[in-house]
Amino acid sequence: MSVAIYCDESCHLERDESNVMGLGATWTLRHDARRLAHQLRDIKRRHRALGEMKWTKVSQSRLDFYQEVVDWFFDTESLHFRALIVPNKKALDHQKFNQGSHDDFYYKMYFSMVGKILSPTDQNEIYIDIKDTRSANKVRKLTDVLRNDRYDFTGEMISRVQQARSHELELMQVTDLLLGAIVYRHRQLNTSAAKTAIVSRIEERLKRSVLSSTPLGNQKFNIFVWRAR
Repeated sequence: MSVAIYCDESCHLERDESNVMGLGATWTLRHDARRLAHQLRDIKRRHRALGEMKWTKVSQSRLDFYQEVVDWFFDTESLHFRALIVPNKKALDHQKFNQGSHDDFYYKMYFSMVGKILSPTDQNEIYIDIKDTRSANKVRKLTDVLRNDRYDFTGEMISRVQQARSHELELMQVTDLLLGAIVYRHRQLNTSAAKTAIVSRIEERLKRSVLSSTPLGNQKFNIFVWRAR
């Protein structure tokens, strides 16, 4: 089987406005991806929510739309999500553990996030949202890290790691929404009643807080909160 994995990141830079870093991925079987994308487009059309779906666009006027998307995700058996959260970037000691490099830490975390999704019996296609001019280098580095760890030198297991633009891939927009909600909660923000409502809807469907790690066996909605030793 072939698995499609749609990745995004939030507050991943070493020095930005957030002390919380998040990496996330939505995944499904490749042959289901087109059907699910059409379902999401239908929800958009019904709510007249044209264009790219993003966490930053969550507002009171669009609350019904985003709540329906959350419910659609949880009600769709073939959709899965995983997030890795670093709750305190300021506590990191890159000199001691990452050869002085935040980039090295970033790749370790990306590997930890994606690595738990990869199935050795499937072909895995990984799509990464283009964030900046360094995206191409990130793709090459991540490809090398993942394939070398799995001894997948011919690319049979990890068949593709590719840059993509989130406005062109509906399921990557799902990652943006879910990851954005989790990072918002971990940052303890309260700037938007609509965003708080979306976080609450996710926790209601999950039947637990998104502030703590879920069991690794929870494949529907998995969260790993990374703690520095």
